[in-house]
Amino acid sequence: MLDPIRNQIRQLVLTRRYVVTMHAYDEMAADSISAWDLEAALLNGTVEEQQRDRETAERKYRIAGTALDDRPIEVVAKIGPAGKLVVITAYTR
Repeated sequence: MLDPIRNQIRQLVLTRRYVVTMHAYDEMAADSISAWDLEAALLNGTVEEQQRDRETAERKYRIAGTALDDRPIEVVAKIGPAGKLVVITAYTR
């Protein structure tokens, strides 16, 4: 069911059409997640859940993947209005 969005997320990462929020950078730093780890998790991960933002009603996705060193990582991201992937947060599970 969520395979089309998984493929779209992978394509956006492969073409470097994504941005990372400051909140995500802060969370990544706290959990020692590098940009390479983030990309790996997005490329090898699966979309576990689709959520609706309470304030904006935008769709966002919880992606479970692994870092380069096989640590489990979760990423919450959405497709922004400009068609780019917006990484909202990322953390180790």
